[in-house]
Amino acid sequence: MKAASGTRRSPRKIVLSASRRTDIPAFYMPWFTAGIRSGHFEVINPYNRSVTRVPSDPETVHSVVFWSKDFGPFLSGGYGESLEKKGYGLFFNFTVNSVHPLLEPNVPPLIGRLEQMKALSERFGPACIQWRFDPICHLEGKGPASPPDNLGDFRRIADAAAKCGISRCITSFVDEYAKVHRRMAALDGVALRIPSMERKRRLLSEMAERLDRRNIRLYTCCEREVLEGLPPQSGIGRAACIPGKLLVSLYGEGISTARDTGQRARQGCGCSVSRDIGSYALHPCHHNCLYCYANPRGPASRS
Repeated sequence: MKAASGTRRSPRKIVLSASRRTDIPAFYMPWFTAGIRSGHFEVINPYNRSVTRVPSDPETVHSVVFWSKDFGPFLSGGYGESLEKKGYGLFFNFTVNSVHPLLEPNVPPLIGRLEQMKALSERFGPACIQWRFDPICHLEGKGPASPPDNLGDFRRIADAAAKCGISRCITSFVDEYAKVHRRMAALDGVALRIPSMERKRRLLSEMAERLDRRNIRLYTCCEREVLEGLPPQSGIGRAACIPGKLLVSLYGEGISTARDTGQRARQGCGCSVSRDIGSYALHPCHHNCLYCYANPRGPASRS
């Protein structure tokens, strides 16, 4: 039905994703703040190199979804409080995996990341935090120094998330990118081991049971085939790392909750539309995670 004559619908606001392409809270908050002050971000398309101007003013931006493995600089710099005062809704995808120096050589110690989780929940509320245990990795290696997977601290992290009141955990299995296999091949006697579909489903069911006892629900990111083979009573859902409906419930109407067709929808991505402002080239991530689809770039920088 058309709007009544003489009336206009308010334009929809946008959701900023900061960012799938790098870790802005850990390394690039000064750059992000400069973009907020200027009223826009200039984003380079990683495929055709075209430049798009993405507005950043609070009249246009509904909320900002931050992705990080280290919210320490974000918290210590008071960036979240400053953004809230300006009128931005904040949401956090916090990846907290088990301690594994081979897979994640440059992330802070686990105890520090759990303290960050607590600080985020106390300052901004647990409803705006999604804990990502992502990805699940199985390895083949020689000797006791190479654990068979990265699930060793899952229960400890789940206990900490439950104490914070966090109710959503997102996970997936490592993707077999060619560059990941090349990195593995460069290591002595270490390789990815891909579990069978049956093993994947059994593992997810076990994880979901443990989380359910802690009032946390498990969601899978881009694991359509695995998810479709699980019984409905498993309680495992399809993840939306950009959760449009949840953002509406937290910060009000005004955004599109349509599916983002630019993501891996066929693989089961449930994300709503957003505008990602990161850059692989200009903002290299310095965590140097072995399984990452981006290219690691040397020592850490906070500029």
